[in-house]
This record gives sequence, structure tokens and C-alpha cells, in this order.
Amino acid sequence: MTIRSDISIRAVIFDLGGVLVRTSDFGPRERLAKQFGMTLDELMDLVFAHEAGKRAQLGEVTYEQHWEYLRQVLGLSQLELQVVQKIFWEKDFVDLELVNTLRRIRSTHHTALLSNAFSDLRQVVTERMEFADAFDEMIISSEVHMMKPDPAIYYLAAERLNIPAEQAVFVDDVLRNVEGAQAVGMQGIQYKNTPQVLAELGVLLNGR
Repeated sequence: MTIRSDISIRAVIFDLGGVLVRTSDFGPRERLAKQFGMTLDELMDLVFAHEAGKRAQLGEVTYEQHWEYLRQVLGLSQLELQVVQKIFWEKDFVDLELVNTLRRIRSTHHTALLSNAFSDLRQVVTERMEFADAFDEMIISSEVHMMKPDPAIYYLAAERLNIPAEQAVFVDDVLRNVEGAQAVGMQGIQYKNTPQVLAELGVLLNGR
């Protein structure tokens, strides 16, 4: 991480999946993949990175429509689909240390969520995971019809927070997304683990 001493950070922007929300055990997903004659990578690609997953993250189809497509591809009944969805998401957990850090940071800095995600994410964060209060803004790809690392979505996040992009730091686990933020002038931190992110944030926000 390169620190610019001439820039004062006024906003902290976090990715969701792989950072604030992570999967503690990939065993259930591996077993699902084996059930469908796939590798785990192939299953993850089908849900997230396949053309249908990208369309869902761009808001061209809803979360429900995306999973209906997956149901047909996998040859499942509606009941079987519900079981698969439960197993697929059940080992996801919220990193409360990071969330509570954002809640504290919000007293002195702007905070935002910037996530490539399906149309249900706002409801999930607000009602099920219950940490929408950690953010001033939530920029969700399916709502704004653009995805990281498109430069436009980083500029939109800065605009929503009413700051220049150079006054924001962005945290993501995916390197290309961090590099996308850096390309528009933001400070970038690639998530490796929680202590590392907290240490690097401390340097940027407190100068130590």
C-alpha cells in the first residue's frame, strides 16, 4: 500500500463478499458441486461468474429469476432448489469486528458499501444481517447497472458520498477491483485478513 501524505481520507468504502461477509467452510458447497458432477470452482462460476450471474449482478434479471435459471440448468424441483440455496449460503458469516469498526469510523468519516451483488442484497444487509447502519450509502451493482472494476461505479460511490475519489479508501478481496479503485485515484487495500485491513486502515486514517 502506497500512502499519499498530501491527501486526507474522508471516506471508507468496503466490498461485501469475501470481506465483510465470508464463507467459513466450503465443505457444503463442495458437496453440492459433487452432487451436480462439478468442481467447486465450476459451481461458483455458474452462480456468480457465468453470463447469467453477471446479468443478475447488473440488474438485468432479479435474484429470483437468476435462481430459476439455475434451477432449470441443474434440473431441480422448486423444493430441491430451496434446499440447495440453504446449503449454498449457510456457512456465510458476518465479520462483526470489521462491521463494528465501520460503525465507529462513521462518526468521523463517510462510509459506504460497494458490492457486485444480486437484487436482494439491500434487503439481506438491512433485514437479515442487520448492519445497514454501518453505511451512509450502499452502492449495489444490480441497482446501478454497472459492476466493479468499471471506473464509473467508483466515481458514483464518490459522488454519492459527496467527495472527490482521491479522498476515499476502498477495501476489496479481489485485486482487479482494488486496482480499479486505484485507477480513479482512490487508495486501495486488498483484503487478506482482518488484522491486516485494520492495520492498513489505521495508517491511512490516523497516520500510524
